[in-house]
Amino acid sequence: MNKEIRSYDELLKERQRLEHLLQAQKEIVLYDVAEIKEKLQPVKNIVEFIGMITTKDRTNLLWNLGSDLAINAVVKRFILSKSGWFLKTVIPFFLKNFSSHIIAEQKDIWLEKLKTWLSHLNGKAHKAEAETEAKS
Repeated sequence: MNKEIRSYDELLKERQRLEHLLQAQKEIVLYDVAEIKEKLQPVKNIVEFIGMITTKDRTNLLWNLGSDLAINAVVKRFILSKSGWFLKTVIPFFLKNFSSHIIAEQKDIWLEKLKTWLSHLNGKAHKAEAETEAKS
């Protein structure tokens, strides 16, 4: 600001100019923050993945127990049967943690599939299909 403000009108005009400048700078900062977030998305994805393999989701205890047993049976006893003790310890640990997060995300879908599968096994769905075909 180089010129002196001599009247109230000049003060109001200067205030309006500064408010517009402030608004433009806020928009630039918001744009820059969004751009930085976009550029850091791969790093965020890596950090989330590392978090998934190092921590266990404990919300679905029975599902996690089942997956832990399956991982022990398949990975430890068959896939890594000829590897050293370190790999037999570390790889199942990471797989169990990762699978607990996948189970937490997919639990509802799997329960619906299981319910559909079980309803077909006991014949309810088959009877319902037969009844709808008979009515047609």
